[in-house]
Amino acid sequence: MTKKLHIKTWGCQMNVYDSSRMADVVAPLGYAPSETAEGADLVIFNTCHIREKASEKLFSELGRLKPMQQDKAAKGERMIVAVAGCVAQAEGAEIQRRAPYVDMVFGPQTYHQLPEMIARVTRQSGGVLNTEFPPDSKFDALPQQRNGDVSAFLSIQEGCDKFCTFCVVPYTRGAEYSRGVAAIIAEAEVLAANGAREITVLGQNVNAFHGEGPDGAVWGLGRLLRRLADIPNIKRLRYTTSHPRDMDDDLIAAHRDVPQLMPFLHLPVQSGADAVLDAMNRKHTSDDYRRIIDKLRAARPDIALSSDFIVGFPGETDADHAATMRLVRDIGFASAFSFKYSRRPGTPAAAMVQQVPETVQDARLQELQALLRAQQEAFNQSLVGKTIPVLFDGVARNDSGRHEGRQMHGRAPFMQSTYIAAPAAAPERLIGHELAVTITQARQSSLIGELAQAG
Repeated sequence: MTKKLHIKTWGCQMNVYDSSRMADVVAPLGYAPSETAEGADLVIFNTCHIREKASEKLFSELGRLKPMQQDKAAKGERMIVAVAGCVAQAEGAEIQRRAPYVDMVFGPQTYHQLPEMIARVTRQSGGVLNTEFPPDSKFDALPQQRNGDVSAFLSIQEGCDKFCTFCVVPYTRGAEYSRGVAAIIAEAEVLAANGAREITVLGQNVNAFHGEGPDGAVWGLGRLLRRLADIPNIKRLRYTTSHPRDMDDDLIAAHRDVPQLMPFLHLPVQSGADAVLDAMNRKHTSDDYRRIIDKLRAARPDIALSSDFIVGFPGETDADHAATMRLVRDIGFASAFSFKYSRRPGTPAAAMVQQVPETVQDARLQELQALLRAQQEAFNQSLVGKTIPVLFDGVARNDSGRHEGRQMHGRAPFMQSTYIAAPAAAPERLIGHELAVTITQARQSSLIGELAQAG
């Protein structure tokens, strides 16, 4: 009998990948994905600890789920409730205390043990708490990924040794670990054979990758990307998330040498002020970042950039904020993520003096976001009238008012969602194909176009 599995995911693309792999792990137990928690036999909340009030959002969701769990129990059925991910890793005992009806709490390093944990829950009363960092890699125990999507995530590196003072990742994901090259290539080949045409390799510090190659040598990310580009049917490669300290010359050269590597890079800088970067323990300066961007643009002149920014970090002055604004104007970003600093318990920054008042944080964030929005809009407008390759991945109902009927959805090289009117006959035939599209209209975060060639 098929059982229903519902997974709700918060946070980064690594969490999206982890949720997909959790579904793979429990599939042999008879669990099939369900869009809703209603009536589910297993519900997993895969959590992120990076943003403010992450724990409260989780407990709010758990509170809504509790009556559903009780309804199942009244019918003599069971809904297993699990909390996974970084909040689980950091606050496992607190979750069990505040929500004793949660059956399983486990961190991001242990989800390969899900079948065993489920068995323990069904055999005995009481919850399972599993937040250890096991000595064996979870990747060695996971079933082979068989994602049938056009675009697929592939985790190659996990953990972080950087210890930025605002970040919980080293404490929730553990030390940096890189998978072996042979295992990565084997997984990528299966993904390609099952329809993936674009692969995004993932890691907390993906460009710190240092996996053992089949030749016994340690491979960096640049060499790995060159090897992935040799896999038949892989049209596009991307990687995220990067750290400026690991942006080496070989990786920069890969942007020049590997046609499949898309001209778009998310490279977080966090601040344009050296004093703030030092307090964050970033170990790079604003001019270091500028020099990296200069090298990238020399290697790949059409590269578009994205970044992360934190405003109102403890001790940030008006002059520091002005330095961030200046860096944004100097470089120019096609997109960006920006946030007010929020204290994460257990991080060094949480204990720092000179916490910036929230009203000041709000004003600085609004000023920064206005500039970033203007840059994003200008970048998108610069594509109007140009013909660019778009990789199509689905058919969608038109909500834009631009075309009647259905639309084809695809992804531009620079990550924007791109839409064209779906052909009247068999629009699905475009899925998985990269076709030339002339852009006719730009929006804040998406593009509208027309096929420039017969589909």
